[in-house]
Amino acid sequence: MPNCRLFDTHTHFDVAEFDPDRAELAAQAKAVGVEALILIGFLAERFPDLLQTHLELQQLAVAPRSYLAPGLHPIYIEQHRSAHLLQLEQLLQSQNCVAVGEIGLDTFLPQHKQPESLQQQQHYFAAQMELARQYDKPILLHIRKAHGEALKLLKQQQFQLGGIAHAFSGGIEEAKAFIKLGFKIGITGQITNPNAKKLRSVVQQVGAEHLVLETDCPDMTPLCCQISTQQRTRNTPVNLPYVLHGLAETLSIPEAELAEVLWKNSLDALHLST
Repeated sequence: MPNCRLFDTHTHFDVAEFDPDRAELAAQAKAVGVEALILIGFLAERFPDLLQTHLELQQLAVAPRSYLAPGLHPIYIEQHRSAHLLQLEQLLQSQNCVAVGEIGLDTFLPQHKQPESLQQQQHYFAAQMELARQYDKPILLHIRKAHGEALKLLKQQQFQLGGIAHAFSGGIEEAKAFIKLGFKIGITGQITNPNAKKLRSVVQQVGAEHLVLETDCPDMTPLCCQISTQQRTRNTPVNLPYVLHGLAETLSIPEAELAEVLWKNSLDALHLST
């Protein structure tokens, strides 16, 4: 597997699972070509840990470059409060954040399909889009079983700063709709699963120029990295080359060539120059 320049556009590398060996994993990730990663927010109470991990990674001698993307995740809608939006804004004001995320809509669980829950999710999604617009940031989308509703809200809000549709699970027409709105499509280790036929079809039809890589660690472990079928194997940024490998196989593109396209896509999606 060639050592390519890779950008992990979606990690939860700040969570407690990584506290014992984060520095070691960061060095290993850098060694296999992971030059940059994003630390994604999901709960206001975790913002201090998110920032602490960001500072910790910056101080390590060998580690990927760290970027911050704080946000309020739709799956935790019951825990969000209006004050948390103020905390998010304070972080956007005080830190050099690259995006707002992960934000969006999720109706996978029965309780989140209820009108009241969905209305609350839509409220926080719209409010965070407004903050992203105010601070000129792209957004990192979490959308599960709600692609149509999310697209409708993006259009209603006339959001034009783009971003990434993280861990994409929709169909080809939905992928094209997000791309038309300025979003890249986030590809996880799911691409390494031979049974992920819908995802493979989507990436083949949209092409490499609209894709970015992510691990979504500690979840979404590539199939080849899973130790047990009985219990979850922790995913880490070190596994990102396996996502590249699975995507390169799916697209029939050499890994080194694909990696350069994906690196450029990541910078474009995040409005970064280098």
